[in-house]
Amino acid sequence: MEIEWKQSFIDKYKELTDIEKFLDYSTRFLRRSVRVNTIKIEINELKERLEKKGLKLEQVPWCKEGFYVEGERRDLGNLAEHFLGYIYIQEAASMIPPLALEPNERDIVLDMCSAPGSKSSQMAAMMNNKGLLISNESSFGRVQPLSINLQRCGIANTMVTIHDGRLFGKMHGFDKILVDAPCSGTGTIRKSLKTTRIWNPNICYKMAGAQKKLLQSGFDALKDKGTIVYSTCSLEPEEDEMVVQNFLDKNPNAKLEKISLPGLKTEALNEYGEYKFDSKISCGCVRIWPQDYDTEGFFVAKFKKE
Repeated sequence: MEIEWKQSFIDKYKELTDIEKFLDYSTRFLRRSVRVNTIKIEINELKERLEKKGLKLEQVPWCKEGFYVEGERRDLGNLAEHFLGYIYIQEAASMIPPLALEPNERDIVLDMCSAPGSKSSQMAAMMNNKGLLISNESSFGRVQPLSINLQRCGIANTMVTIHDGRLFGKMHGFDKILVDAPCSGTGTIRKSLKTTRIWNPNICYKMAGAQKKLLQSGFDALKDKGTIVYSTCSLEPEEDEMVVQNFLDKNPNAKLEKISLPGLKTEALNEYGEYKFDSKISCGCVRIWPQDYDTEGFFVAKFKKE
């Protein structure tokens, strides 16, 4: 793939990671992956169906319902299993935030920024289609694909809302909240070439302002002892570790919890320029570079309200 790299981008990222490996993996095609929708089909049955079609499945280490898919067919969206809602085409790293949140059928859950529905449908399956899941989206235009995906997956425990996520803080009573925040998307270079074209050194600061408000709003809406997960598909420290540090500084009753998932190392930045981060951040959050697991880039943090 031909990618236009801005010198300011390279200068920034060579201070954060192995720049040669990062650029190499960022120009590779992204591995195709799907998640089995256990609301409609058992994992083994789905594997048999796809293997009969000549597709080879490899387990995603951290998600028992997740599989990398190899084979001649690349049009997974045209498979009958997709139309029937047996599978959801979802990038492997995107499966991590719901797994970190661990919703169950007794919970009242909020997915604050839910379109197009990959994580909402995953959480609904984790909840066995029980409890209550609020799938919220602030953009009216994005609600339609969200609703279609939830219907296709046979989800019955979910209410779709159109609401500014920054206003949820006025409510109270959620057991668990996912804030998969809008971001600069620098972790998605492998599937969106425009990311590097629209990137500029200031975009992350603009995004971080909104992300801080969304995370605070979600935390305020939590019950005591509730759990909130913050995630982005950005690799910008301003949108990741710096947002987490700012949040911890302002909320002494927020406890950062370590994310432990099979085959996934917990690692984030210790410092960034003149900024020194709390040691809990570097050993508790998950920062995924494309070269780590041959996936998208992602960042995930988990908090408990004390």
